[in-house]
Amino acid sequence: MNILILGSGGREHALAWAALQNPKCDKLIVAPGNAGIARIAECAKIDINDGGVVVEFAAENAIDLVIIGPEAPLAAGVADRLREAGLSVFGPSAEAAKLEASKSFTKEICDACDAPTAAYGHFTDADAAKVHIRAGTAPVVVKADGLAAGKGVIIAETLDKACDAVDDMFGGVFGGAGAEVVIEEFMTGEEASFFVLVDGNDCLPIGTAQDHKRVGEGDTGPNTGGMGAYSPAPIMDEAVTQKALDEIVRPCMAEMVKRGTPYQGVLYVGLMIENGQPRLVEYNARFGDPECQVLMLRLGAQALDLIQACAESRLSEAQVNWADDHAMTVVLAAEGYPGDYEKGTVISGLDKLTEDSMSVMFHAGTTEKDGAITASGGRVLNATARGATLQEARDRAYAMVDAVEWPQGFCRRDIGWRAL
Repeated sequence: MNILILGSGGREHALAWAALQNPKCDKLIVAPGNAGIARIAECAKIDINDGGVVVEFAAENAIDLVIIGPEAPLAAGVADRLREAGLSVFGPSAEAAKLEASKSFTKEICDACDAPTAAYGHFTDADAAKVHIRAGTAPVVVKADGLAAGKGVIIAETLDKACDAVDDMFGGVFGGAGAEVVIEEFMTGEEASFFVLVDGNDCLPIGTAQDHKRVGEGDTGPNTGGMGAYSPAPIMDEAVTQKALDEIVRPCMAEMVKRGTPYQGVLYVGLMIENGQPRLVEYNARFGDPECQVLMLRLGAQALDLIQACAESRLSEAQVNWADDHAMTVVLAAEGYPGDYEKGTVISGLDKLTEDSMSVMFHAGTTEKDGAITASGGRVLNATARGATLQEARDRAYAMVDAVEWPQGFCRRDIGWRAL
C-alpha cells in the first residue's frame, strides 16, 4: 500500500520508521518531513493544513492511507476533507479534535459523563479569571484554551503568578490560543500518558508512557513540548488502566457518539494518578511527542496494522502484541529552548550510529544543508532505544546521545528517574 504521513517532527519519523517495518508498505511519502525522514522516505513540500491540497496530492500519488501526525491539520479539518474524498485516513474530524483544540470543550464532555478531572473555571475575560483565582488557593493551573504546541500550560506557585499568567495569555503570549483561558485546581499525584485507538465505536489500548515536560533535571524549570519519555509507565498497572478506560475514556467516547461527532484516531489520555485513582489532565487528538517514539519502537511493524484497522473501523478484530520490554527516548534540544535558541548549528557524529530494532535516532527539528545535518528547531533529535529492562534501554539511549557532537545542544540526564 502507498502511505502518506503528514508532519515534520520526531513523532512522524517514528511513525515512518514503524510503517517501513511492515511488508504492507510499498511506498511512503512524508510531508514535509525532515533531514532524518528524508533518509528513509520520500519527502514532499505541501501545505499540510490545506485539506484541498492534501486531497489533490493524495490522488496524484495513488495514496491508500493518510496518517495525520500533528494537531494543526486535524483542527483545520484535513481529516474531514480526506474522508469526503473517499480516502482512508488516520485522524479525527475537526469536531472530534476539539478534545485537544479546546480545553473547555473537553471539560464540558467530562461534565456530561461524570469523568473524573480537575475542578475548573472557563473565562473569556482577564478580570473575571483573576477574581476566580483570588478566591482559591495556590498552586493553581492556568491553561490557554486553544492549541499552543504543548506549551500553553502554566503551573503557578502563587496567586500573583497565576494572575500574571492570565495577563500574559490574554496579552497574546500564546497567540490566539490564549483568547480564552481555563483555570484548574492543581492535581497531585503522578502523571502518565495512556494511548487508546478509537474507531468511532471500539476502544483499543495500545500502550502507556511517561513524559518529562519540564526542561530541567528533577522536573524543574519551564514546561516544554517534552524532554524525554519511557514506556511502559509502571504506575499504569492493570487496575489503573481498567479504571481509566471504564471511568474516563469509554464514557467520553460514548458522549462524542451521542453528540454525532464520533472520534476516530489515536486518543492521547493524559492522566494524574493518586492512590490508584486516575483523573483526566487532558486529551490530545494525536500521538504525544516524544511518547510516540518509545511506543513505535516497542510496537514495530504491527503499528501499521493497528493504524489501518482503526482507519477502517475494524478495531474489534485487532489485537496488540506486547513484548515484555522497555523503551526510552532522550530529547536533544537547542541551547535556550523552550526560550530563544539559535538555528542552523551543525550536528556531527550521526553517521557513526548503528541503528537497528533496538536503537534509532529519530530526527525532530533537522535540515540537511550542503551535506551537513543542521538544527532547525527547539527539539532536534530523539535518541530512542529499547531493552529487556528500563536501565538497559536507558544505557543504550544515552550511549547514542554521547556519540553526537553538537556543542550547541543539551539534554536532561535523568530521563526515567521516577521508575529507576
